[in-house]
Amino acid sequence: MKWMGLNELREKYLSFFEKKGHLRLKSFPLVPQGDNSLLLINSGMAPMKKWFLGQETPPKNRVTTCQKCIRTPDIENVGKTARHGTFFEMLGNFSFGDYFKEEATEWAWEFVTKELELPIDRIWVSIYEDDDEAFEIWTKRRGVSPDHIVRFGKEDNFWEIGSGPCGPCSELYFDRGVEKGCGKPDCKVGCECDRFVEFWNLVFSQFNSDGEGNYEPMEHPNIDTGMGLERLACIMQEVDNLFEVDTVQNIMKHISQIAGVTYKENPQTDVSLRVITDHIRSTTFMIADGVIPSNEGRGYVLRRLLRRAARNGKMIGIQKPFLYQVVDTVIKENQPAYPELLENADYIKKIVKAEEENFASTINKGLNLLYDMIDNIDSSMEQRMLSGDQAFKLYDTYGFPLDLIKEVIEEQNIAIDEERFMELMNAQKEAARKNAAANDVAWDENELVFTDDATEFLGYSMYECDATLKHIVMDGKEVETASEGQQVTLVFDVTPFYAESGGQVGDRGVFVYGDNIVNVTDCKKAKSGHFLHSGVVMAGSISHGMNGHLAIDEKRRQAIARNHTAAHLLQKALRDVLGSHVHQAGQLVDDQRVRFDFNHFEPMTPQEIADVEAAVNEQILNALDVNVQEMKIEEAKQLGAMALFGEKYGDVVRVVDASGYSIEFCGGTHVDNTSKLGLFKIISESSAAAGIRRIEATTGTGVLNMIHENHLMIATTCSVLKLTNPHELPSRCKNLMDELKEKDHKIDEMTQKLASYRFEEVLDSALEVNGIQVISASFNGLNTQSLRALGDRVKERTNVVAVFASIAEGKGTMLAVCGKEAVERGAHAGNIVREVSALAGGKGGGRPDSAMAGVNEIFKIDEALAQLPSVVQKFVK
Repeated sequence: MKWMGLNELREKYLSFFEKKGHLRLKSFPLVPQGDNSLLLINSGMAPMKKWFLGQETPPKNRVTTCQKCIRTPDIENVGKTARHGTFFEMLGNFSFGDYFKEEATEWAWEFVTKELELPIDRIWVSIYEDDDEAFEIWTKRRGVSPDHIVRFGKEDNFWEIGSGPCGPCSELYFDRGVEKGCGKPDCKVGCECDRFVEFWNLVFSQFNSDGEGNYEPMEHPNIDTGMGLERLACIMQEVDNLFEVDTVQNIMKHISQIAGVTYKENPQTDVSLRVITDHIRSTTFMIADGVIPSNEGRGYVLRRLLRRAARNGKMIGIQKPFLYQVVDTVIKENQPAYPELLENADYIKKIVKAEEENFASTINKGLNLLYDMIDNIDSSMEQRMLSGDQAFKLYDTYGFPLDLIKEVIEEQNIAIDEERFMELMNAQKEAARKNAAANDVAWDENELVFTDDATEFLGYSMYECDATLKHIVMDGKEVETASEGQQVTLVFDVTPFYAESGGQVGDRGVFVYGDNIVNVTDCKKAKSGHFLHSGVVMAGSISHGMNGHLAIDEKRRQAIARNHTAAHLLQKALRDVLGSHVHQAGQLVDDQRVRFDFNHFEPMTPQEIADVEAAVNEQILNALDVNVQEMKIEEAKQLGAMALFGEKYGDVVRVVDASGYSIEFCGGTHVDNTSKLGLFKIISESSAAAGIRRIEATTGTGVLNMIHENHLMIATTCSVLKLTNPHELPSRCKNLMDELKEKDHKIDEMTQKLASYRFEEVLDSALEVNGIQVISASFNGLNTQSLRALGDRVKERTNVVAVFASIAEGKGTMLAVCGKEAVERGAHAGNIVREVSALAGGKGGGRPDSAMAGVNEIFKIDEALAQLPSVVQKFVK
């Protein structure tokens, strides 16, 4: 057989089917677009589901793709076996009511025998047990020997998921040779051994299933095929598994070089190398497609993969962040087919490095505590068990993921009370849900269904208009009238009020009919398209069918429009300064400020903030015209208009164009020229979530108000410090801080000296418990560092157990230390400080020779220390 590289195979397949009249499409993103049923794309046909179901029209009735996929159900097995992986590429050719079995089998056979030149005698075909048509086609028209065709039942060779299109399958297998088999006399296609490898599945979707066992023949049947690219590469390169395929092996070699190890020299090391290799492939592609590490959903999948890879790096001796370096090799090996990897290289590496560094801190803290917990598990138990409460503490307090806890304890044959862990987890989620519900005062449009025409929005060009009152809602029920003082929600036939959407808040204003006035405080939009005007009847009364006048707060709307246009300019400036990876991750625009969330991996530097601010103000001073128009989505994309990642758009979109500087899909309200923003000022830059930064900024009068407030604050501060020149303020503040630090330092020195004077008295007051000296004392004002210093001095006496306490800045701390001889006789500082601190409402633990605890009820410290001898007596024999 001719050796072929993975990249060569991908191109050969796609080019082959292009010549057969197929439209070659780029791989769809790993994040499903407009499909909430999947967390991540897990098969070649998944992104095309709506085309197969007839819900949308495909761009052509013949399509071919190489689709990147992620599957994580078997993540625990990745690394432990050579065949499991989370990332793979799926080659596919698809027909939407065009060709069927004849062409699908003809081209499949031509590709594997002519293009790949696979030996015909080593190719086997499976068909559905009742599909005589497929048997006839394969044998009579493709020339496959009948003794190389096997029939399988519905479980193996009939594709069906609930109701909808379904049908029989036909699979191609490659015989890797007797030496790869299990050695059994009956070894054949379908055996679980490594001899016969299934590499291409042809699905003949020819029925519509009602999900209850009834199958109706389709008028226009479909073809859906899938061939694993890595699996095909294994065959063509005559290697045993995906980790030995050329592009994947090159990634592993880079990891091996960093670790200073060699693949296939140590079975345990090989496990870690496979884990890291697979996971860094997955994470690189996921980040390129917009996924960022988080604690839920696909972000959690990414975080889990990264952390599992990082931990396996530690297991093979890599102590520093290294995965971000391997990203370069992943990109190099895959960028011919996926140029977006190279375009986002810096972003991907920085996300990976930031997560590695964060995890390094987490894992060190968490592992130390976990090992302490393991040390305290009763070794006499038939099944050693880590409690669910302990596991939840690691997760909730230290961010230590459950799957990592399980991996660590499984290595030491310890089980976990996962049922209790999930009980605590669900209780926390329920509490959070109730808290969110208690604070959710938003309109629930599902309470009422309006069957008449939706509200017509006139607010892009009008600030006021006449309108007919069609619905009055009070307390979730529709009523005919409402009178002064009552809270209402009103629906009109037309409105100038912008309904909250796309991060822009709803308008405020009034509804007037003669002397009858309603103060409108908010506006939202129901799914039915009806605008819901919330407010209070301020004077008179209103009734259904009333024709009145609606007017928004024009000044407020203009301020909102300024801030919304600023948000567009801000995104463009951020991309120019920080990189093209920046995308909006949420925003809130009101009349006071704009809050803009965006993908970024680290805090912005003061210089970057200044550069972004200057870039926006430059475009304000350039007085760019802002044009808004509706156009077909393809036309908008050709203009380079930016869209929200994962957002579903219709065929016609609204595009806001600031003279080519910023072009975005947007349904909000804007100024017609950037000069109307006046000025732009960034108020703050902070973290909104993992991998998400937040900028708050303001424009126009908001900037003037901010300048006024700052001047007032500076003047007040100067007055307090008795300064006449504001320019002296920085140096005066620095001098004050230096003076305070010096005084704090002197106070610490004096406190330590006083503690040292008392230390000799404390040693003289030692009690003896079972031949061990027991010491306790309380010191005021000692910091933890000084407390540990005292503990180290005591530990020099090998037969001592001591607990020292300190109260500093209203917080209590206890330190327990045990000398070497005391530890050998059963004393354990972690257990001792846990019991003693608990008597004063504290919690803590640690190593056998030294441990600390925090104390809540500081007034009980002396009482708790008095119990130390009885606590020690329980441990020391």
